[in-house]
Amino acid sequence: MRRLWLLFAQTITVALALWFIVTTLKPEWANKGFSGNQSLRMASTVTMQEAPANSVASQSSYRNAAKRAMPSVVNIYTSKEAKQTNNPLLNDPFLKRFFGDQQNQQAEKQVSLGSGVILSPEGYILTNNHVVEAAEEIDIVLADGRKSIAKVIGTDPETDLAVIKIDLPDLPAITLGHPEQASVGDVVLAIGNPFGVGQTVTMGIISALGRNHLDINTFENFIQTDAAINPGNSGGALVDVNGNLLGINTAIYSRSGGSLGIGFAIPVTTIKTVMESIIKNGQVVRGWIGVEPQDITPELAESFGIKQKSGAIIAGVIRGGPADKAGIKPGDILLAIEGKPVADTTEMLNLIAQLPPNQKAKIAVLRNTAESTFEVFIGKRPVLKREE
Repeated sequence: MRRLWLLFAQTITVALALWFIVTTLKPEWANKGFSGNQSLRMASTVTMQEAPANSVASQSSYRNAAKRAMPSVVNIYTSKEAKQTNNPLLNDPFLKRFFGDQQNQQAEKQVSLGSGVILSPEGYILTNNHVVEAAEEIDIVLADGRKSIAKVIGTDPETDLAVIKIDLPDLPAITLGHPEQASVGDVVLAIGNPFGVGQTVTMGIISALGRNHLDINTFENFIQTDAAINPGNSGGALVDVNGNLLGINTAIYSRSGGSLGIGFAIPVTTIKTVMESIIKNGQVVRGWIGVEPQDITPELAESFGIKQKSGAIIAGVIRGGPADKAGIKPGDILLAIEGKPVADTTEMLNLIAQLPPNQKAKIAVLRNTAESTFEVFIGKRPVLKREE
């Protein structure tokens, strides 16, 4: 009996030793050999937890805003003939033998890209003027894959806006928001085609409102955002968390050409006025009085001997212009236009531009420490022509 017990104990010891060696060096053999044993199989199984399919937190996602606005944003591809340099040396018969008649060769096309926003089911698209400026052909690609050639309805270089039109059915027009109700810190989404990679959505906040004095456009009232805006985003949409349009992305501050977190968008309040005027008149009609204004600075105030710290001083008056005919002179300080106070030259230009031409307006000025009011017959602002 004792011998049997000793043999049994030795057998168990050897079996356990073999089991230890196998599980240490070749664990897959043990799993294969004991596939029917649930407790042993669990020793090599990794347990993972998976969330339910409908458990995405809607509070942290802007998918609905993006889904609503993205179909209204289009990719714009423009092309124009590259300029050729007329080199008189190429007319030499000897050089033509080696270089050929390059003067008669067709110039290559320059292709650029941008974005646009469908504002009307009738096919009106708003974009930046610099996107379509001098373009010979404008190709539009919608988010659903449809393509069309667009024609220019009108442009406004002074706000860098342009209206183009395509002829396609069932166009998804974007819903206009209310930038006047927006505040610094509100979350916004920028939608466009950066670097031509395809439609892209970036997220940020409104960093500032009413930005001007940037020397980007003649008339400035920008929404500043830190949402990433890069080349190709120009003309794209800046929308709120509901997918409503707040502005058109138009410029960035950058030292490298890429986003540094300082982007600017033209607000819907400006967009509506420009677009309606272009569709109705073919151009934007603005008021004009024919003066050259300048912001009042401490140096100017001291040189003119005035205590006024705000307003716009008239540095020059165009002879025969509306202001000249009304009696306004250089050195006068504009205080108010139609009862609205003038803080600086930017505000003065915006207030005058809003006045309808061929009507009289009351303009208050300060002359020799005395305030006077003039009735000025508002003229039509000349169309800005950019130099080549």
